[in-house]
This record gives sequence, structure tokens and C-alpha cells, in this order.
Amino acid sequence: MAIKSTIFKAHLQIADIDHNYYADHALTLARHPSETDERMMVRLVALALNAHELQDACGGDGTLAFGAGLSDPTDPDAHLTDFTGRKRLWIEVGQPEDKPLAKACSQADAVRVYPFASSADVWWKGIESKLTRLDKLQVWRLPTDAAPALAGLAERSMQLQATLHDGVLTLSSDKGSVALEPQRWK
Repeated sequence: MAIKSTIFKAHLQIADIDHNYYADHALTLARHPSETDERMMVRLVALALNAHELQDACGGDGTLAFGAGLSDPTDPDAHLTDFTGRKRLWIEVGQPEDKPLAKACSQADAVRVYPFASSADVWWKGIESKLTRLDKLQVWRLPTDAAPALAGLAERSMQLQATLHDGVLTLSSDKGSVALEPQRWK
């Protein structure tokens, strides 16, 4: 019998000062049995970094949600879909291959990737030249030490505050806080 995903609930309060976006989001994260708390929390951070697109790209009339993640490699880790069903934003975390990224660029208005592991620099050197032609793609490097710190905030039921100011995201809960500044590679 297959092991089922573990369900996490997050109430995320976002204060994105950089983009003038303030909202509360009730989120459900299904953590695949092979997914770590680190990767799950990076998915949440990637969603928080892009939540302003709900207003900017869809005028508030869209859905910001997590995809199937590791359960379905053809589905984004997170996405923004407008009321017509069109994918406005496709978000991936980790170190995906170039072909799935090219396919994602053909299916969405914008694609953002958030590598976070210590091996991300090696991945980027190997794939950078293959991604130059993908105009819809942005790659944002998250600091390697942020992922383990984010995992420390993971709980089955989370109350989180995300503040984005001057390019720095601070994610906090009653368990502590983690500040990180994504670096744009592409």
C-alpha cells in the first residue's frame, strides 16, 4: 500500500510592502512522502514571494494555489490561474531540467524557479546556457542556509506572517523567524 501525503494547513498573512499587496491566505500543503519539510517550506516561500501577482496579473480575480508537486512532475509546485483557467504564473522549486521548463513556458505567461540547495550553483552552471532562449523564465536563487531554517517553522497547523520589504522576505511564526533575500540569476 502506498504511503499517503501528509496534509499541512497554513494561515499566511502577507505584507508585501515592495508591491503594495496585503492579504491573508488560507493554504493547504500536501507534503509527498519523499518531500522534506525544507522543500515544502520553500514552496510556501515561493508562493509568498509571488502572491502580489494575484493583484498585479489578475486584478484580484484568480486562484493562487499549490500544485501536485512531487506527486505529478508535470504540475507546477505553485501556480496562479486566472478566472478563464489560463496559467498566469508557474512556480517551480529545486533544480528542474530544461525541457520541463521549456514546456512550462509554453503553458504559462511567466515561469519562476527557486533553487535552494547547496548544489544549486553547479546545477545553474550546467543549465544556464540551455535556458537563455526562454524569455518567460526567471530564476531566483534562495540562500542555502534558509531552507533548514524554514523547516524549523514547519508545523501541521501553521500561523505565519510574511513581510517583503526591500527585496528581503521575513517569514515568522511563534517558533521564530527567517529572513532571506532571493538573488536573481535570470
